[in-house]
Amino acid sequence: MNKQEILSKIKEGGLVAVVRADNAEMAFKIADACIEGGVASIEITYTVPGATEIIKELSRRYSSGEIIIGAGTVMDSETARTAILAGAQYIVSPYLSKEVVKICNRYQIASMPGAMTVREAVECLEAGADIIKVFPGEVLGPTFIKAVKGPMPYAVMMPTGGVTLENVGEWIKAGAVAVGAGGSLTAGAKKGDYNSITELAKKFIDEIKKARNQK
Repeated sequence: MNKQEILSKIKEGGLVAVVRADNAEMAFKIADACIEGGVASIEITYTVPGATEIIKELSRRYSSGEIIIGAGTVMDSETARTAILAGAQYIVSPYLSKEVVKICNRYQIASMPGAMTVREAVECLEAGADIIKVFPGEVLGPTFIKAVKGPMPYAVMMPTGGVTLENVGEWIKAGAVAVGAGGSLTAGAKKGDYNSITELAKKFIDEIKKARNQK
């Protein structure tokens, strides 16, 4: 799949599962539970031990393109390139690193750097980012997207952090093209309850569809 197809799939699905785990086994179980619940975009963060190998294995499993695999918490261009070589189809960062965006554009990989001010959002656009990651979402809230889209209606934005089943509809109605959900989606993993993750994923997707129909 090319970059535009990846971006279209992320927007179409509306939900990116942000996977943070204590070990690889837990990460695989979380990813599998999310996929079973209908999630098409999995983000393996570089806080997970062995993240590169997890990305490589998931990319191999889903090489046909039904599930897209990305790398999160990418702090520098070296990590970005490592993730890309492992098969990552999009790169997510908590802040703007122009070098990360540059290397993503060089290899035509989707980039999603973080921003929490209008200035930072503009700098993401100027650097050539594909999606602006609104982060931390719990601090900014859905009104931030509305505020940015006033002067910049063309800004493509996705919140991560603080996105819950209760407010995901508000984010979508505010103009988010998709949302990233981490702990609010995957918390059951800490108790070994992966079925709850699958059920929550289904509910998240239902709420996203409902909100889109109400826009």
